[in-house]
Amino acid sequence: MKKRSWKSTVGPIRKILLNLGLIALGSALCAVAINGILIPQKFLSGGFTGMVLLILYMLPGLSLGGLYLVLNIPLFALGWKFVGPRFFLYSIAGMIIFSCSLELISVTLPIQDKLLSALLAGIITGAGVGTILRSWGSAGGTDILSVILLSRFSIRPGTTILAFNILVLAAAAVFLSLERALYSLIYIYVSSYMINLVVIGLSQRKAVQIISPQWEKINREITEKIGRGVTITQGWGGYTGREVQVLYTVINFRELSRLKQAVRRIDPEALVVVTDTLEVMGHRIGNQPHW
Repeated sequence: MKKRSWKSTVGPIRKILLNLGLIALGSALCAVAINGILIPQKFLSGGFTGMVLLILYMLPGLSLGGLYLVLNIPLFALGWKFVGPRFFLYSIAGMIIFSCSLELISVTLPIQDKLLSALLAGIITGAGVGTILRSWGSAGGTDILSVILLSRFSIRPGTTILAFNILVLAAAAVFLSLERALYSLIYIYVSSYMINLVVIGLSQRKAVQIISPQWEKINREITEKIGRGVTITQGWGGYTGREVQVLYTVINFRELSRLKQAVRRIDPEALVVVTDTLEVMGHRIGNQPHW
């Protein structure tokens, strides 16, 4: 029987530590926003955290982290069934880390203006939740629901969280005040935008179509210099009736400038169409999170 080398052991451990580190960093950011801005301003967060804050405002003295832990138990069965055991185990760790962060991290941010408070809290929370979702797990709550909907129906995480939060905002308007509900809406919208930016936006791919008589040179430039695959299809000019070759490739945002410079150098008259992609599946160029 072969013994496992230390390199084969260090690799998985490094991945585990990296994912737990992302969860811890994201949880710390969320705790700063919740304890430093939301609770002092009596704003609500979204999802389960918002439900916990609403209960806390109505019944002061309860443990924020403990209450969050209890409310999350039913969702973990869904995480196990629809996403997988790895996500389930990392999410258990994430829920514990997040709950501990809520209890241990207590800061006061010197911001009095309610609008600025809502904007800053949204930016911090969105960055925190997005960082957590870049890992192989979540912090529980609507994170689990958003991952299920993204993996099965391609619904963006921020969109799911924003839709779910309508119920929380309605409860805020009834039990707190309409003004606080509107400030909470600003906070939730900003955080949802930041979540989409961190989870999907920073790894968004570009689909590029190129039509040029110099298509062979451009094809070699893309495959050999940029290192991306190219699909070549035949087409015909609608006006000229001439046969043309259409190059199709998918690249990341950093490679777009190099591609345009190469095409401009080879054929300044080439037709280049660049479009955004929602998500890409596939070897090397795929940008779907690894849940």
